[in-house]
Amino acid sequence: MEYDYVIIGAGSAGCVLANRLSADPGVSVALIEAGGQDDKLEIRMPAGFKALFKTDYDWNYTTAKQSEMSGRELYWPRGRVIGGSSSMNAQMWVRGCGRDYDQWEVPGWAYADVLPYFRKAERRIGSNRDDVYGTDGPLYVSELRSPNVTTAAFLQACEELGFTRLAELNGPSNEGYSPTPVTQNRGRRWSSADAYLRPAGKRPNLTVITDATVDRVVFDGRRATGVEYGGGALVKARREVLLSAGAIGSPYLLMRSGVGAADELRDAGIPVVHDLPAVGRNLQDHLVSGVFVECKQPVTLTKAESIGNLLRYLVLRSGMLTTNVGEAVAFLRTSADEPAPDIELVFAPGPFVDHGLTPPTGHGLTVGVVLLQPESRGRVGLNGRDVLIDPGYLAEEADVRRLVAGLKTAKQVFATAAMKPYAGPPMAPYWAPESDEELAQWVRERGETLYHPVGTCRMGVDGDSVVDPELRVRGLDGLRVVDASIMPTLNRGHTHAPAVMIGEKAADLIRGGA
Repeated sequence: MEYDYVIIGAGSAGCVLANRLSADPGVSVALIEAGGQDDKLEIRMPAGFKALFKTDYDWNYTTAKQSEMSGRELYWPRGRVIGGSSSMNAQMWVRGCGRDYDQWEVPGWAYADVLPYFRKAERRIGSNRDDVYGTDGPLYVSELRSPNVTTAAFLQACEELGFTRLAELNGPSNEGYSPTPVTQNRGRRWSSADAYLRPAGKRPNLTVITDATVDRVVFDGRRATGVEYGGGALVKARREVLLSAGAIGSPYLLMRSGVGAADELRDAGIPVVHDLPAVGRNLQDHLVSGVFVECKQPVTLTKAESIGNLLRYLVLRSGMLTTNVGEAVAFLRTSADEPAPDIELVFAPGPFVDHGLTPPTGHGLTVGVVLLQPESRGRVGLNGRDVLIDPGYLAEEADVRRLVAGLKTAKQVFATAAMKPYAGPPMAPYWAPESDEELAQWVRERGETLYHPVGTCRMGVDGDSVVDPELRVRGLDGLRVVDASIMPTLNRGHTHAPAVMIGEKAADLIRGGA
């Protein structure tokens, strides 16, 4: 099998590449995905994503023990299915703010450069702000069809506390509060596969190979010439191999292919193709803690999966099962010294504990507190030939300080008059810590990932970066990385939107249009 382009990973960026590159009938494209088809009801139904965790649709990663997180190993779900993590995320379309991209200081990737690619992707429904959003792209972005009554109370609480109401969340500044725009089409999840891959699926020059785990990239000298998967099958690439396997999969695959820190590769018994020490370094993730309270009224998402709600969803595409769980957000600065928001509050009209894997004992409410710009850095490496994920959470004390300040603000939200009809006493496992020391202990004992790893194939102009501004792997030919792993720093938002943007911009770079 031989194609012009071979793409590894049918996730947020990989589906974009498959569509845009195969739009040229003169080239042939292969897309290889480790997982299977995305036809499960829990993928289509927005509230069903937690049912996909720790199943065959999930890579089901576990981090190394985190010394600053009470020695815990943390669960990291990542999508192993057509659509990748866009088929099992919370559908929040949150670009971040303009400063996020300007601070990368990479030519061609400033906010003004990337904004047209966000807009190219978007088909914004239910908004008159076409000065902010694209309106004819393939990716539906809409309002929630059936937001919970407590979500309106959260938004009123933000107003009561003096926060800024955002007319649209995805403008140049996102400081303030807003309902969450979601990647849904008439109450149904709209993944990258829905937006990009399915419309291209019948093209004769696009081949999609599923249930195929890639073992390594194949090289002829310093040039990538194809990939090997399934224990020996070979797919050749006449022009380029494009890694879109995500912030864990892309660096891990580079290392398994002999590209990385030479000493680490040799220790793992992997022949060195190219010594590139930065591969796997610079790992960043959004760490989230939260405040949980009982709800005085039985109006939350607890028992949302009743037969009545399921029928309402299946027949009308409305009701509680259209929720994305994180129904509203607020982006805040914890001090006047912060140049932009450093904390995000995510409101969930239910007790979202342990990734939703722990069944709720009653009706409750959650305000999650997300550290947007962590100073701590981790890595993806090798443990023998297995992957090692060490996010290095809370290695920098400033990260603890910001999360503690955010938790104090979350507690203020529940103390407002707007929340008084709903917010009750603390709900287990939350034990109502008060002092800074107790709040820091709560973060260390119960903090979790918000599912946004980036940075492990960092883009830059310096020789220590993994990829250059055109996403070409330094020192090699015919090989690029196109996913969130190339982001030098995290955005003050969520990572599905920039991953799609990266796919859109990369397609133009590959075709010579940018």
